[in-house]
Amino acid sequence: MLRMNRETGFHTSDTLVVVDSARRRRWIIAAGVLIAVLAIALAAMMMRGGGDSAGGAADKEAGGPGGQIPTVSVVIPGRSEVARTVTASGALAARRDQPIGIPGEGGLVTRVYVDAGSWVRQGQVLASIDRSVQAQETSQMAALVAVARADAALAQNEVDRSQKLVARGFVSKADMDRKRAARDAANARVRVAQANLGSNRARIGRLDVRAPTSGLILSRTVEVGQVVGPAAGGLFRLANGGEMEMRAQLSQQDLALMRVGLPASVTPLGSDRSFAGSIWQVAPVIDPVSRQGEVRIAVPYDPSLRPGGFAEAKIASGTTTAPLLPQSAVLSDEKGNYVYVIDAKNLVERRAIKIGTVDDSGVTIAEGLSGQERVVLSAGPFLNPGQKVAPKRQAAAR
Repeated sequence: MLRMNRETGFHTSDTLVVVDSARRRRWIIAAGVLIAVLAIALAAMMMRGGGDSAGGAADKEAGGPGGQIPTVSVVIPGRSEVARTVTASGALAARRDQPIGIPGEGGLVTRVYVDAGSWVRQGQVLASIDRSVQAQETSQMAALVAVARADAALAQNEVDRSQKLVARGFVSKADMDRKRAARDAANARVRVAQANLGSNRARIGRLDVRAPTSGLILSRTVEVGQVVGPAAGGLFRLANGGEMEMRAQLSQQDLALMRVGLPASVTPLGSDRSFAGSIWQVAPVIDPVSRQGEVRIAVPYDPSLRPGGFAEAKIASGTTTAPLLPQSAVLSDEKGNYVYVIDAKNLVERRAIKIGTVDDSGVTIAEGLSGQERVVLSAGPFLNPGQKVAPKRQAAAR
């Protein structure tokens, strides 16, 4: 019995020892695996952190926002045949601005019949001068004409009676000659009196200020009760036929392209309407100070075309070859019009330009581009000069 118990206790103790050794080995293995996993994870984190730093440094060297180089669409416009248009500015004026003054000796203004903006016909009375004194003189001269005619009639009767008595010897030939001379003198006095009367009536007629031609009254500087005379200057200004013009100022280079008859479009400042006209005169000389010449563009009358105002003209002067860009590529600020060009190092460059025509086909570049540059098509406002980009070329519009 005792032996059996010992065996049992021995076996039990032996079993416990076996169980403890296996558990310890499992803990050691688990700890080793955990350490290995942690080491691998730490190494992976360190490798990822180093990669992000290198990528960030590379992106920073590239200069792109957010660590990336922006992609922009560019076009090489080349040169296209486009309508050549010269743009100019200048003042509006009457094509023939006629001052109208007093043609006679003048006097007190009694009536003014028209005002600025009135249309008048040739010979129409614009104002009248007091003629009370001249009217009395006319009556006096008319009476002198009547007296002279009576004397002439009497002298003619004397000649007729003496002519019948000459043959009978009652009147000598010498007396007959004197009577004929008296008759001729009387007739001459009639003509003198008539001439004086006609001259006075003409002076009265000149007391009416009349329109020399038909047209539009531009201004009036006379009022009723004003005393005027030859030294008073113009009382009215008249646009002959109501014809208007724009006096465009052009550079010497542009003036060389101008000729009479070229069509032009005139737009008054502050108006959205344009008026078709044509060049009727090109200045034969150039101002030595401004180095500009004047081109006069005739336009039909319209109430919005006011002499003295300012306008812009676009003159079609044939065709030319120039770069043509879409409107989205052309930018503008207080410094003027410009585009963004991508240079050989893919850096953004601002380029100032001069615009020619603008229509549905695009914007003609008169100056600033040769046509071989890589021009940014859009997103220009989001770029800065000197910024590095990735250009993506697109076909130029034709």
